[in-house]
Amino acid sequence: MEPAAPPPTSPGWVPDVLPGFEQRTLDLAPDFEGDVVATVVRRVRPGTADGVPDARTDVLYVHGWTDYFFQAHLADFWERRGVRFHALDLRKYGRSIREHQTPGFVTRLRTYDEDVEAALALLGHGPEVESDRRLVLMGHSTGGLVLSLWCEHRPGRADALVLNSPWLEFQTRRVGRMVLEPSMRAQAALAPKRHLINVDLGYYVRSVSSRFDGEWDIDPAWRPDEGWRATPAWMAAIFSGHDRVARGLHIDAPVLVLLSTRSTTPLRWSDDMMRTDTVLDVEGVARRTVQLGPLVTLCRVEGALHDVTLSAAPVRDVVWRELDRWWRAYAPPPAAPPEPAPEPGPSRWRRWFGGRSRPATAGGRT
Repeated sequence: MEPAAPPPTSPGWVPDVLPGFEQRTLDLAPDFEGDVVATVVRRVRPGTADGVPDARTDVLYVHGWTDYFFQAHLADFWERRGVRFHALDLRKYGRSIREHQTPGFVTRLRTYDEDVEAALALLGHGPEVESDRRLVLMGHSTGGLVLSLWCEHRPGRADALVLNSPWLEFQTRRVGRMVLEPSMRAQAALAPKRHLINVDLGYYVRSVSSRFDGEWDIDPAWRPDEGWRATPAWMAAIFSGHDRVARGLHIDAPVLVLLSTRSTTPLRWSDDMMRTDTVLDVEGVARRTVQLGPLVTLCRVEGALHDVTLSAAPVRDVVWRELDRWWRAYAPPPAAPPEPAPEPGPSRWRRWFGGRSRPATAGGRT
């Protein structure tokens, strides 16, 4: 028997590398390296799970450093709740990277505002559009930092923000930033694209990739085992973002931060790396969460990896439960518009007397 043909894609979309998904390329303004694009990914049949009522809510997910969207199970989570899910591969990442480009390279994080705006316009949430659907933004690691700053720049646009292990602080915290930042800025001015020493030994990929000890199918061409070597200009942009968070943001939407309870320094492999964050200093990040805005919920998940949604199945169950509880409390589906009131029917007397006037009696009583 021949395998069933994949469902047809929508106009303007092409089949994606993920089965059952499609992608659309968004042309952005060229930079000094030439043409630039971002890529939006969604189900071939966009919408909600079969039989689930539409929650009139849209989610846009943004990945982290040296990463791309492959978490189909995250789309499953949202769609089972009636939410329409889209993911964005930023410029020079994953589906959006081109041969002439330096992977992940930008000189300021606000550059990504164009990518996010282009994706939101495609979803029907452009700055000039009055949508009757809620907008939930979800970012992982560097994507969490990018979306936090985007929400700060554009108040009132998002109804909620979900941050999955957001990179809100450097691993050596404020003191490390103060020591390293002057040198990094000097290097950014002299040799912005020079490769820095790579400190990624591949332990995080080992914990998540099915080619090693993990369970997820990850493309090493888009997510190299030992990551990409960062550049001074990009690192200076990250430091600027961390400094902005440290001075305090004013995000006007409710924020959920999902974070592991522990970090493991990735110097030598240990089994602890299968149940801790080996990328960020989770205590430093946790301290920064209160500076995001007036309404922030911090959820620390025991046994979680850096991407909490890639953790072991029992840990993921905790993540889904807490995310569902928070979403229903702080970003529930908007109330359906009231149905128009029915036209008033004939009164009891009009029904009895065929539309004739009510009979009068002495004293005006009937």
